Amino acid sequence: MFDNLKGDIPASVVVFFVAIPLCLGIALASGAPLFSGLIAGIVGGIVVGAVSGSQVGVSGPAAGLTAIVLGAITELGSWELFLAAVVLGGVIQVVFGILQAGVIGYFFPSAVIRGMLTGIGLIIILKQIPHFFGYDADPEGDDAFLQADGENTFSELFNMFNYTDDGATIIAFIALGILILWEAVLVKRSKIFNIIPGPLVAVAVGIIWEISMGGGDLGISDEHLVSVPVPDSFDSFIGQFSFPDFSAITQLNVWIIGFTIALVASLETLLCVEATDKLDPRRRVTPTNRELLAQGTGNIISGLIGGLPVTQVIVRSSANIQSGGRTKLSAILHGCLLLVSVIFVPNILNLIPLSVLAAILLLVGYKLAKPSTFLSIYRAGWRQFIPYIVTVVAIIFTDLLIGISLGLIVGIIVILYTSYQNSHFLHMSNANGQRAVVNMVLAEEVTFFNKGAIRKQFDAIPEGALLHLDVRKTQFLDYDVVEIMNDFVTTFRNRNIEVELVKESGTVRNPEDYFEVLGMRSGAVTAH
Repeated sequence: MFDNLKGDIPASVVVFFVAIPLCLGIALASGAPLFSGLIAGIVGGIVVGAVSGSQVGVSGPAAGLTAIVLGAITELGSWELFLAAVVLGGVIQVVFGILQAGVIGYFFPSAVIRGMLTGIGLIIILKQIPHFFGYDADPEGDDAFLQADGENTFSELFNMFNYTDDGATIIAFIALGILILWEAVLVKRSKIFNIIPGPLVAVAVGIIWEISMGGGDLGISDEHLVSVPVPDSFDSFIGQFSFPDFSAITQLNVWIIGFTIALVASLETLLCVEATDKLDPRRRVTPTNRELLAQGTGNIISGLIGGLPVTQVIVRSSANIQSGGRTKLSAILHGCLLLVSVIFVPNILNLIPLSVLAAILLLVGYKLAKPSTFLSIYRAGWRQFIPYIVTVVAIIFTDLLIGISLGLIVGIIVILYTSYQNSHFLHMSNANGQRAVVNMVLAEEVTFFNKGAIRKQFDAIPEGALLHLDVRKTQFLDYDVVEIMNDFVTTFRNRNIEVELVKESGTVRNPEDYFEVLGMRSGAVTAH
């Protein structure tokens, strides 16, 4: 874990700056206390980071749960009752891990996962542009198309022109220039620029701008700055923690909400695990069952001390990887930085312009959604591109889970269509110019999905032809397909079509009962 300190320490600083506004914004959008978002970020970094088997994943409060949290708090009527549901959700996730439910993550097609990464990259860009220009009506971390402020992702872009802030915009462009210069030029000139992260310099310049320009025409008003709760004493700091009320633990709605949190958080985590493993330069594979155990442990602890539910999140994880994070130390350190900063320097954090943090996130989004990614997927063929582009568009116009679901459905349809096409190989020729010879070789696995294709080919065989039906390579032949063969026995005889069924054990001429010849009287078995 300590083999990559020169990369993990700067990466933890970058993730720390990315996490602050997201933790606060997600709490605000969820209708929860602001401090609960910071608690979730701290627990996600330190606790989940330590227990997880992921080397580059970063956990914290997730935008995908905001609607669930907001509705649950309203339904239960109490923040403390909701915390009890979060603890229950964590326990259920631990049970998922014990039951080896993490295998679900392996069933998502690569094209859908890559579409998720690109879609999230575009969402980051679209959502951060208003913040970049000083328009902060929609909370940071809101990734849904229909926003909490009554606008949608695209109407917000037009609406922001009426509310831009000159000071926030200027310092955002300065910060973006620093970040681009740092990465494109300075890191190649000297090792010192690899040690000091560019985002740290950009944030420091933003703080200096706010201190020097505060009160002037180019000063930045409080609503455009980070807003971490500032306790006036140790007692008031401790008072920000809340504790679950287990008095209603027997109520059905508490259990339903707990299960919903566990299910959605687990799915979002497994999707992000697949995505971060693809982004990991070292191509390490995260143990998914251990990840569910880690997330469940994190949610139990977060719920017990007043935090939002946590999941592994792609924005922080991708920022970590892009900034040089290579071991779990970066995730743990980012949690420690959150903890130390909210205790000792909340006033300094509250001098950071949101537009500077938006500049950092814009670069994160661009790296996830590079034009070259579109081109590479397009060149891979339509079977990859269609599920990919459907996932991207659906994420932009709905949210993460709906977008992934639609992409998965399209991916399944593509697989079924491909299976329909690839049931057999067909070659037709004329023997001595007298009769047509049709060579039909069935695939290794032929299921009921292939019924239509095979029936169509049988119908197209010309009258008086010789059909060589080769099943030597077929390991699985569905009952439904053999039933079609039997249906054509009379048809072939009436059309003077001769059939030679070629098996490993020999050739059978004009079979009258394919079930008997193939030994398939009961259900679908092997063709041999």
